[in-house]
Amino acid sequence: MNEHLEACAGHASVRRIRTAARRTPRAVTRAIMLLLITSSMSACVSSRVERPISWSALAELPRAEADHRIAYGEHPDQFGELRLPDGTGPFPVAVVLHGGCWLSQYDLGYMAGISESLTRQGIAAWTIEYRRTDNEVSGWPTTFHDVALGLAYLATLADRYPLDLDRVVLTGHSAGGHLALWLASRRQLPSDGPPEIPEALPLAGVVGLAAIADLTGYAEGTGGCNKAAVQFMGGTPAEMPDRYASADPIDLLPGQTPVWLIQGALDPIVPVDQAHRYAAAAREHGERPRLTIVEGEGHFDMADPRSESWRAAAEAIAEFLKDDDHGLPRGAAGGR
Repeated sequence: MNEHLEACAGHASVRRIRTAARRTPRAVTRAIMLLLITSSMSACVSSRVERPISWSALAELPRAEADHRIAYGEHPDQFGELRLPDGTGPFPVAVVLHGGCWLSQYDLGYMAGISESLTRQGIAAWTIEYRRTDNEVSGWPTTFHDVALGLAYLATLADRYPLDLDRVVLTGHSAGGHLALWLASRRQLPSDGPPEIPEALPLAGVVGLAAIADLTGYAEGTGGCNKAAVQFMGGTPAEMPDRYASADPIDLLPGQTPVWLIQGALDPIVPVDQAHRYAAAAREHGERPRLTIVEGEGHFDMADPRSESWRAAAEAIAEFLKDDDHGLPRGAAGGR
């Protein structure tokens, strides 16, 4: 399986394109890169990509470099990657948060494919990196402050780039889905950490991709990522009830932002009942969350731009960004 995907991806060609990018205008480089990725992915699709896709197969997919890498803070992990569509804008924005069980060994790189895919819909992608849990430091409250800072930094980016801050959507995968839901529903930032973070921007919606929406319930599980949730929060729900109450999206209901959850039916890492529990709780609070279960796909298909899961997510993002004045972003499909 890995050898087949490596052949499809054409890593050597990708490396040559990246080297050439230093000497080639951005628009031409993007066109060449997209042609390479599209042709290699078409070859994979024609060979029937195995679903659910594994982490190793997802990690081996070609990754288009971002247009800009921009620091939003002083720490090396406080940066984001900005990708812009072709054209003059102003462009609606998707803020993208990666997963990886909040652990430092996983970074934003694997979200490059779907972030680039958004630009082909006429949507700018601001993909945020943030400080994560390592062997000595928990994610609380550092990670929460970082993602809040990264989101607020859009106001600064809009002074330099053609971004439409009236149309902003949050999307995140797995642990990043937890952070996206938290950002969209937070009442206040954790008090025991760095102060003075700007108010959050108005959001058109949040799209959770296999999102950990019930953090307390998840931390009580026995899997590796479940145990990482305890490390991330600096203790169990019983040991740190106030932290979990401030950090758990299901406990922050009702929120103020429309939610659409996309979930693979075969996900062994974030079970489908996470999405069902959150949706049920939201309805009890008078909200109308939307939930799409994708049969035959699992956890990592969410971040594969060739997958049915990502097609559903891209449609959800486009639906949230649609309005009477602008309509759908260029190239976007209608809502499901």
